[in-house]
This record gives sequence, C-alpha cells and structure tokens, in this order.
Amino acid sequence: MRIDAYSQVQQIYANTQVNKAAKAQKTSQATDKFQMSSIGKDIQVAKQAVNEAPDIREDKVASLKQAIKDGTYEVSGEDFADKLLAKFDSLF
Repeated sequence: MRIDAYSQVQQIYANTQVNKAAKAQKTSQATDKFQMSSIGKDIQVAKQAVNEAPDIREDKVASLKQAIKDGTYEVSGEDFADKLLAKFDSLF
C-alpha cells in the first residue's frame, strides 16, 4: 500500500474545496439591480391615471337622464343602425 498516493489525493481534494469556497465568496457579493426605462415609467403613470379615473362620467349620464326624463332625448334610427353596423364590422 502506498501512503504517499493517499496524501496526494488528499491534497487535490483540499485544493478544490478552497477553490469552491473562493468562488462562493465571489458570487455572494454580486447584487441584482432593477432599472425601469422612461417608457416603462410613462406606462406606469398612464396605468395609475386610468385606475384613478371614474368608470362612469357622471356629467354625461346626468344630462342624458335629464333629457330622457324631460322627453327631449331622441335617437335617430339611421345613426343607431350606422353605429351598430360599425360595431359588428370591427368584430369581423
């Protein structure tokens, strides 16, 4: 049995363990950074503005309700048909 071969193998393993520890230290120092582009920031501002805007435009609804209540609200059949067809054209 060769004892010197065993010590050589032990030295190889000791060196690889030191290298692994050194590599681990190098990678632990790196940090992740996040940067948002100006377009991304603009999109976030726009999304926030849309979220804060009311879903119903109360001024428009109130005037239409009043016109219906007074009996002065009239819808042109032609205008209605044009808008209906435009809506279906956009779907297909």
